[in-house]
Amino acid sequence: MLPPPPPVDYGVFMQGLVQAMQTQAHTQAAFQAQLEVQAQVPAPQADHGGPSIMVRFKRMSLPSFKGESDPLLAKS
Repeated sequence: MLPPPPPVDYGVFMQGLVQAMQTQAHTQAAFQAQLEVQAQVPAPQADHGGPSIMVRFKRMSLPSFKGESDPLLAKS
């Protein structure tokens, strides 16, 4: 037979829970602020005089799905 569980101090438990929630809120606010700063800074553009990455990707003529039931027919 197991002994009864020890008594729980709910005040201490709630203080720990509140502290964890405050820490999480602080971390989330700091992360959000960091994301906003990064969104304001334009990403460096490497301009080598050639086509952009998106243009080169579109030129690759990748296979596309046109609704056929046979996946091997997607090659085009």
